[in-house]
Amino acid sequence: MIDPAPAETRLVSSASSTAHPPAVGLTPALTFVFAVACGLCVANIYYAQPLIGPISDTLQLHAGLAGLIMTLTQLGYGAGLLLLVPLADVVENRRLIVGALFGAVIGLVGIALSNSAVTFLAASFVVGACAVAAQVLLPFASHLAPEATRGKVVGNIMAGLLGGIMLARPFASIVAASLGWRALFWISAVLMALLIAVLWRVLPERRPHASIGYARTMASLPGIVWNTPLLRRRGWYQGMMFAGFQAFWTAVPLALVHEFGMGQRGIGLFALAGAAGALMAPVAGRLADRGLTRPATGVAIVVALLSFVLGAVAMHFHSLAGLVAAGILLDGAVQLCQVLNFRSLFMLAPELRGRLNGLFMTFIFICAAVASGIAAAVYAFHGWTGLCLLGGGFVSMALLLYFTEFRRGSVSVANGTQ
Repeated sequence: MIDPAPAETRLVSSASSTAHPPAVGLTPALTFVFAVACGLCVANIYYAQPLIGPISDTLQLHAGLAGLIMTLTQLGYGAGLLLLVPLADVVENRRLIVGALFGAVIGLVGIALSNSAVTFLAASFVVGACAVAAQVLLPFASHLAPEATRGKVVGNIMAGLLGGIMLARPFASIVAASLGWRALFWISAVLMALLIAVLWRVLPERRPHASIGYARTMASLPGIVWNTPLLRRRGWYQGMMFAGFQAFWTAVPLALVHEFGMGQRGIGLFALAGAAGALMAPVAGRLADRGLTRPATGVAIVVALLSFVLGAVAMHFHSLAGLVAAGILLDGAVQLCQVLNFRSLFMLAPELRGRLNGLFMTFIFICAAVASGIAAAVYAFHGWTGLCLLGGGFVSMALLLYFTEFRRGSVSVANGTQ
């Protein structure tokens, strides 16, 4: 058994019996629009990551608190995932997406104008909350894709989303080096405004069938978590993987400055090399469509763990090439695992996709926010070795759960497969 069966959870099973088949209307051009839109939305969460140093200097934040610059954005994203993304199962999706993007524009302008840590962090929370438009777009696209190629479609759109994550860092560094960090957020606000106009014109309407209302939708979330073992397992895998990812990319700009004497342009080039990991997303979708979710998940977790070993060794020998290789391996592994997880979840009941996606991503970004908040402090007090132990420890937690997939009688509960 390779794909998750409806019997995997009572709640999903009962919902599936009344599911409407997805409309098949996702053209290659529209797929490209979805991919670009997801990338631009989610990039807003990561622009500040390589700029923690200059932003904290401007806002007079202590080095040990610099991680809050990323933590507040990610906490906002987590709040949006929990409170806004489930609305995709309740309200017309195009209006929800455009409304979230409008909020992102307001938050980005607030960041660009901020003169204190409090206003910057508050505006960052708003931007994070509204960036969840990407997580409404992804299940929206899944509804439009036929089941036989859903993994491929999700992989292609995830390539755009992950490209946004990867390219946000080098773009931010290059713009900040030339125009200052505030200019970056003005540019992003303009891009979001343009994206609103494009999406309002090209996205089809999607009104959820038989909506039960927002209050009952939110009340159903604990039951979905309780009755969906696949959601809990896949959420844990990605939460731990993404925590390691965030720890690495929060601390590595600081390490590049302190250990290699790099400026913002050098940091940007380093991050650009790491963006090569996004190329794994389409590959992951095809692996899932071929029934290889379970072994590919194990490979992704092991590669992520090895990337931290390589990163520690590279820094010990002062090897920039080794550190770049570690970043590429980590990014590729995390993206591979995420696409496999999404494809597994999107095989469940169509009318629950917004809530499943919201719950899944909420846990991931809570883990990411915790990792971002402590990574800068761990690096400040324990150096790069301590950071690699932190990141490797997160990934090891995913590996420990993965081992339980091989217990007798656990096959149907574990795979992407489960």
